[in-house]
Amino acid sequence: MSAIGFIGLGNMGGPMARNLLKAGHALKVFDLSATAVDGLVEAGAAKAASASDAAADVEFVVTMLPAGEHVRSVYLGTSGLLASAAKGTLFIDSSTIDIPSARETIAAAEKAGMMMLDAPVSGGVGGAEAGTLTFMVGGADDAFAKAKPILEKMGKNIFHAGAAGNGQVAKVCNNMILGISMIGVSEAFVLGEKLGLDAQTLFDISSTASGQCWSMTSYCPVPGPVPASPANRNYKPGFTAGMMLKDLRLAQDASKTARSPIPLGAQAAQLYALMEAAGEENIDFSGVIRLIRGEI
Repeated sequence: MSAIGFIGLGNMGGPMARNLLKAGHALKVFDLSATAVDGLVEAGAAKAASASDAAADVEFVVTMLPAGEHVRSVYLGTSGLLASAAKGTLFIDSSTIDIPSARETIAAAEKAGMMMLDAPVSGGVGGAEAGTLTFMVGGADDAFAKAKPILEKMGKNIFHAGAAGNGQVAKVCNNMILGISMIGVSEAFVLGEKLGLDAQTLFDISSTASGQCWSMTSYCPVPGPVPASPANRNYKPGFTAGMMLKDLRLAQDASKTARSPIPLGAQAAQLYALMEAAGEENIDFSGVIRLIRGEI
């Protein structure tokens, strides 16, 4: 059993923290939402008075925060986590943030005598609840080896992507593929529909042919073919369109840093931005088909 501080108990962080409790770890938790904290305390966690308190007297700290600015604010400075934790503490930041912020924060942690990994996740709220998340981890080999048993209690697939920041690189590349492929699959279903092809028939063909992809077989954007798809729950989000837009914008930032054009990624971001402008960013990202159909 390990002593773990957990900061950020939102839609993803809350279930992740619960899985650590179920595995027998001792958790000290903090979030700006008192309701989120109370729910974890009822499940057996201890309540931290502040983010800094959550990082004191623990072996590991897991953070799940909205953006790079929040990660820098929470970790850095005279009252940040790095100033509060004991040397040797291992920090696991599972936020999805910009690559420079991840690398800057990890460098600061190592300079302060800590270990730190960037470990963004894929799998949505359902994966967080089931403990089947995929972790894409950047950082030193020894830090990864030490953190892996903790990560395995929250996820099913744990990948070491290389040096600091490479977890964020893997996440942004993966989700850019996802955003682009969901648009392609949605366009195909709308085209087939308008030309008289039944959606189930198109699915049966493409799911076993060269059009096969995760967006088709696991997250099909039309009701019917894949029962677990949000399309069969009125596009209720596990992963929102707004979250996909965030990731596609991070991909654009990364492309500028790398001086590597991503024209399809940029086009995908524009389409999800239209959903945001229409006030639909909180439907599931697979709901892009509704935009293509002209429903929003």
